[in-house]
Amino acid sequence: MDILNQLLQGFATAATPINLLWCLIGCTLGTAVGVLPGIGPAVAVAMLLPITAQVDATASMIFFAGIYYGAMYGGSTTSILLNTPGEAGSMITAMEGNKMAKSGRAGAALATAAIGSFVAGTIATVGVTLFAPLLANFAVRLGPPEYFCLMLLAFVTVSSVLGQSTLRGITSLFIGLAVGLIGMDQISGQARYTAGVPELLDGIEIVLVAVGLFAVAETLYVVLYEGRSDESQNHLSSVHMNKSDWRRSWPAWLRGTAIGFPFGTIPAGGSEIPTFLSYATEKKLANEKTKKEFGTNGAIEGVAGPEAANNAAVTATLIPLLTLGIPTSTTAAILLGAFQSYGIQPGPQLLQSSATLVWALIASLYIGNVMLLVLNLPMVGIWVKLLKIPKTYLYAGILIFATVGVYGMRQSAFDLVLLYAIGVFGVVMRRFDFPSAPVVVGMILGPLAEAQLRNAIAIGEGRWMVFLERPMSMTLLAVILLVLFLPRLLKLITKNKTLIS
Repeated sequence: MDILNQLLQGFATAATPINLLWCLIGCTLGTAVGVLPGIGPAVAVAMLLPITAQVDATASMIFFAGIYYGAMYGGSTTSILLNTPGEAGSMITAMEGNKMAKSGRAGAALATAAIGSFVAGTIATVGVTLFAPLLANFAVRLGPPEYFCLMLLAFVTVSSVLGQSTLRGITSLFIGLAVGLIGMDQISGQARYTAGVPELLDGIEIVLVAVGLFAVAETLYVVLYEGRSDESQNHLSSVHMNKSDWRRSWPAWLRGTAIGFPFGTIPAGGSEIPTFLSYATEKKLANEKTKKEFGTNGAIEGVAGPEAANNAAVTATLIPLLTLGIPTSTTAAILLGAFQSYGIQPGPQLLQSSATLVWALIASLYIGNVMLLVLNLPMVGIWVKLLKIPKTYLYAGILIFATVGVYGMRQSAFDLVLLYAIGVFGVVMRRFDFPSAPVVVGMILGPLAEAQLRNAIAIGEGRWMVFLERPMSMTLLAVILLVLFLPRLLKLITKNKTLIS
């Protein structure tokens, strides 16, 4: 009953005209970002971080959340009509959805994607409402040793998951940790790694790094390495589903939601894995007649299930982000930086210290899902026209936004030099397949992990055994070792079995 009262208070906050407006702007921008291939919600949120610095924290978080899940909705439009996934999670939608479009069933594909996203997003939001407070209540009982191990787990999982190679991921993480050390020591007050530059005494702004690594690096990378793409658009039929489509879609929506939600709550590789699993499940459960449609004319289950799994996973990422301060996706890492830019630290205390913000954010997810359904079904033709914007104008606009936004933070020319230096560094990282998200995670969580480590050692009176003497911290260390070594062990066993056979 307490959760219901808090949720109703959240609706009262989220339903104020200004917050509803920010939610609508976020959902609209998010849909546009999802439609435009290559930009993605992480780039959009990073680019807009400096511009929303003067906005109220609650309105800002509602706005960013709207962009985040709005992009997941919008990504299905280009996947279906142009076979161009705007987001990694929309790759499976492109496989079946585009074949449906070529068979003249683009309307049904777009409708099942939009309604499936709404159903999954709403169910997943109910899950966030119920499980976030429970996890937060458990996490409140943790001490410095457990917190340090939890952050160590975040470092390991994010580095392993957000990239093609664990080694590259960990390298990116260490770069982020090193950058996080620049500035004043939290405890001694000594300047560290500033090279005598006064502007670095306060450290490097996380917003500046996020904008440089995502928005600026993305723009420069496209200019340097990607040419023009001439995709022909499929005929857009009216957006409707017949009785057969409804009958085949709703079980796939529910199965997709059930698969996607758990993956969002753990660092397990974003929305790509649950969408692939959902697709494989639908193909396995299909009858002989439907199986023939997969990969040929396009099966509606192959769009409905993965889209539901994608949205459920995206919504569920808010549980570990809000209650533990652990981002399980690239965009969640940027959102963590957004919270910190307001002096708010996501974690177990957040539901007590910033209850109004958290419950307004959760309430806005329910409102945003309805807004997105309204935006996506009738206005799909307008979103497709966005693809006619020349890439040169689009990316020039992103650079202008990024530059003006970063300069507006401190009116410092040094920040602009740093922004473009980080942007060039981000291009090099992308060129050699080093993931950018671990850099941001290392920067944000590094100083916090350092403080918790010092506190833990103080509690243990200088003894490192304090981490093994407490059951929870020892369990977390065991999980970290499993995350690091279990995939390699399984790969080795599989390889040996292949050699023997």
